[in-house]
Amino acid sequence: MNPDAPPRALPTLDELIVAFDKGLRTVFAPAHSSRAVPGEALPHAELSAAERAHAAALMRVNHTGEICAQALYQGQALTARNSAAREALDRAAQEETEHLAWTGRRINELGGRQSLLNPFFYAGSFAIGAVAGLLGDRWNLGFLAETERQVVAHLEGHLTRLPAADEKSRAVVEQMKADEARHATSALEHGAAELPALAKTAMRAASQVMTETSYWL
Repeated sequence: MNPDAPPRALPTLDELIVAFDKGLRTVFAPAHSSRAVPGEALPHAELSAAERAHAAALMRVNHTGEICAQALYQGQALTARNSAAREALDRAAQEETEHLAWTGRRINELGGRQSLLNPFFYAGSFAIGAVAGLLGDRWNLGFLAETERQVVAHLEGHLTRLPAADEKSRAVVEQMKADEARHATSALEHGAAELPALAKTAMRAASQVMTETSYWL
């Protein structure tokens, strides 16, 4: 990848229309997975009402995180300069769609609901992604890598918070964690830059706002 590649031309009207359509589908249409749902063959655990509500809320947080990831990567791909960077972002976004399907299904199984704030989180994340793409591909991919590292840490925390008997949710989160770690490695292999400490801190703060609000709303 050439870090000195010239700035990409502004997105065309067709690209903007496609991006808008993807956004509507991400937020409002059911997601589908080409892979089997992790833990599908596992039996449903006997959970108390409190455990079920807690697990559903955690999976709602994960679902909203995938909404944000979709928006980030679609925004970044729209303004990325290099075709290799766009392909890496598109591949990551495709797997995030599977994660959306898995978490959405698990929320339904637990009797929960998706976050009411998903449209707002999508819009904000898409804008952040588009700005990241304009900074150049090394920083764009650096943003992807750091996002995925923080998501892996977030998912590790959820594995400790899920009810011990909820193996089905745990299987979904474990596979998501493995996929996110692979996305970070891919970004580094494509030439991602290391983000400044201040940027990482700001990303963690924004993630904290998302997780705390989507747990309840």
